[in-house]
Amino acid sequence: MAYPISYADVLAARERLSPFLTPTPLREYPLLNELVGHGIRVWVKHENHHPTQSFKIRNGVSVMTALTADERARGAIGASTGNHGQGVAYAGKLLGVPVAICVPVGNNPEKNASIRALGAELIETGANYEETIAHCGRIRAERGMTLVHSTNNPHVIAGAGTMTLEILEQELSIDAIVIALGGGSQAVGALTVVAERAPQVKVYAVGAEGAPAQYESWRTGQRLTGMPIDTFAEGIATGSAYELTFDALKSGLADFVTVTEGAMYEGVRDLIRITHNVPEGAGAAGLAGLRTLAPKLAGQRVAIVMCGGNLSMTSLKQILRDEP
Repeated sequence: MAYPISYADVLAARERLSPFLTPTPLREYPLLNELVGHGIRVWVKHENHHPTQSFKIRNGVSVMTALTADERARGAIGASTGNHGQGVAYAGKLLGVPVAICVPVGNNPEKNASIRALGAELIETGANYEETIAHCGRIRAERGMTLVHSTNNPHVIAGAGTMTLEILEQELSIDAIVIALGGGSQAVGALTVVAERAPQVKVYAVGAEGAPAQYESWRTGQRLTGMPIDTFAEGIATGSAYELTFDALKSGLADFVTVTEGAMYEGVRDLIRITHNVPEGAGAAGLAGLRTLAPKLAGQRVAIVMCGGNLSMTSLKQILRDEP
């Protein structure tokens, strides 16, 4: 099975990341096992414990440390709903690279503030992520900056793959990994690593019903673009399937499920109650998806990923009031 990166690429990314990032915890919670049921043991990979509270810091540091001297001098620009932008901005601050991040108008204000605090220029443009990407491309061309795409970059995917390396080293007997899917860097990184290190491990994807582009692309076998987005989980609010990850997702995933806004709300509340960590919507999607997949995964040992913890105060208040 062909993937857009190799296992060697992931190992190289880990070498570049290791001076800057430490492994995140993988924890089992007995109450979470009881909640999911079906004899499943659940481990949570706490990517929310990174300095930017998201796995995407791996992607940002991976791609920025791979830039040439000329690319660094010209600066980097990317489009983001927040977490990718924070990762790139964090890496830019570490390496002294100028960074500009384009976000949709009305984006999560806490994520916007974090990007600015990390020293990046914040550009609010576009009504949604797809429009923001298009505007970002035009700004890049005008300024001559280096484009750092959140998915369509091999170094981004390799950085995401380091997460699965850690999971397999922290818990050797994992049977499955359930991953929230936006652009697909986490999932394709995981598929690349398990193919080499643990081919018996299955990778499952979870998407939001309100952002069906990736799921429908996987289901139909046709790469779809420009589809509607209506979800509070901005980390998986993707309106298109991407060239670099589409084929790997289509051929490699064991299954792909979608979850409602209400299921993610419930996942946020359950993870706060049981783990005492606050996930964002995408960070709770893994648990919501696992509860759908549970009959199929009965008796297995499953890792879910709290991929981000940057939940806005507005969303948190709504979730705690149970207002999906």
